[in-house]
Amino acid sequence: MRLLFLGDIVGSAGREAVIRALPALRAELKLDYVVANGENCSGGKGLIPRHADALFAAGVDVITGGNHTFQHRELYPYLESTPGITRPLNYPPGAPGRGIAECGDLVVINLIGRAFMPAHYDDPFRAVDAALAGMSANRFIVVDFHAEATSEKQAMGWHLDGRVTFVVGTHTHVPTADCRLLRHGTAYCTDAGMCGARDSVIGDDIQAVLSKFLTQMPTRLAPAEGPAVINGVLVEADDTTRRALQIERVDREVS
Repeated sequence: MRLLFLGDIVGSAGREAVIRALPALRAELKLDYVVANGENCSGGKGLIPRHADALFAAGVDVITGGNHTFQHRELYPYLESTPGITRPLNYPPGAPGRGIAECGDLVVINLIGRAFMPAHYDDPFRAVDAALAGMSANRFIVVDFHAEATSEKQAMGWHLDGRVTFVVGTHTHVPTADCRLLRHGTAYCTDAGMCGARDSVIGDDIQAVLSKFLTQMPTRLAPAEGPAVINGVLVEADDTTRRALQIERVDREVS
């Protein structure tokens, strides 16, 4: 099994880059599955249904979410009706949507961290334990842990080592160089990075971000435009054991 995970898609630059590049990437990398974090896809915050549909049409199999998932109310019924889209599993009860998606023999679990995050979520460690307890062992399981702290992400990797195929972090938009196989066969990467404008500050307009830092005044941070980067992680896993065999970064520029 060969799976490509794409980091946070930011604004139109990232969204259009993925839509343009993904069909060729699927062929080049001989991919079985593509999972992408889409929580910054529409206007830099949140996701709207037509943008989700465009990503699915381009070849994304599962779209994951994060702290901006509920930015656009029009997504709420879509989360309930569309099996290929998730929001973090450990949102409190009553939140629209689901935290687990299934596609063929792939299961994707979406979690959100609590360290340095702006809202109060349920415990992601206990949430994923409960989810795995009721799940068939004969599945490829990918966990998108949308979290701020690298320590919390690494802790989740070790917590799930040997129980899932791949643990990948999202949210910080900066790709990390720590792709590795953990002791018991789980692939791990602290942050996949982003799909967004190359000349930006984590996907946002440079001048707007500089203004916010220099003046400390409220500033609307619009997504940057221009040539884009695609940050992703490729994982190959054994079809019998469902354990990871190889992990490597996939980073491309899309003009």
